[in-house]
Amino acid sequence: MGEIKVSPDYNWFRSTVPLKKIIVDDDDSKVWSLYDAGPRSIRCPLIFLPPVSGTADVFFQQILALTGWGYRVIALQYPVYWDHLEFCDGFRKLLDHLQLDKVHLFGASLGGFLAQKFAEYTHKSPRVHSLILCNSFSDTSIFNQTWTANSFWLMPAFMLKKIVLGNFASGPVDPEMADGIDFMVDRLESLGQSELASRLTLNCQNSYVEPHKIRDVPVTIMDVSLSQFNLFFNAVSSCRKVGHGYCVSNLINICSI
Repeated sequence: MGEIKVSPDYNWFRSTVPLKKIIVDDDDSKVWSLYDAGPRSIRCPLIFLPPVSGTADVFFQQILALTGWGYRVIALQYPVYWDHLEFCDGFRKLLDHLQLDKVHLFGASLGGFLAQKFAEYTHKSPRVHSLILCNSFSDTSIFNQTWTANSFWLMPAFMLKKIVLGNFASGPVDPEMADGIDFMVDRLESLGQSELASRLTLNCQNSYVEPHKIRDVPVTIMDVSLSQFNLFFNAVSSCRKVGHGYCVSNLINICSI
């Protein structure tokens, strides 16, 4: 069993921060799972959006650290959505349900792309105060799989998991990264076929961010390609890369795949 899953910090987090289930769509099978920690009086919290392989609890260390400093933090797990517009509409309904007019968004990989798409979606009536993008992207064409995006729903779970696992770091890694990989593999195993298929579809569906629609949103970029940084020429660059798919600092220890 991975060291992170049995660590005192993780067990403390799971025993003190409840996992909430919220339905905001007419389809009651679309359930948002989230951890909401920190002062409820804060009306502009930081919301974490996970990568394809992530669940809401992959951000537990960030939640523990930031709430200890007085911040309100929400970590999400998406329902099954099959296109970016559907996701953005559902996320807007969730913010309305939580009575949050504006939020800061931290997105890892797919989560970062969805954060940008939501900022773009709400640009006429802004809901995003700032963006933090970790190992993310702004154009799905970089994966060269846009032609397969509409077939993921047909694939069995084991094949989808194999696709995701193929992007995890291989070969010798340091102990911290090895623990992170074990934890993310465990979280990946908890995702069902429809969850994985929808996330891979969102990850590879032909789409790109229109930068002129989010030019007024402050952006911090963490460990991404130069092309992402060039998209946001006013962005702040941060963090260091220590391995494929990882962004590690005092607060970030997640696998961004």
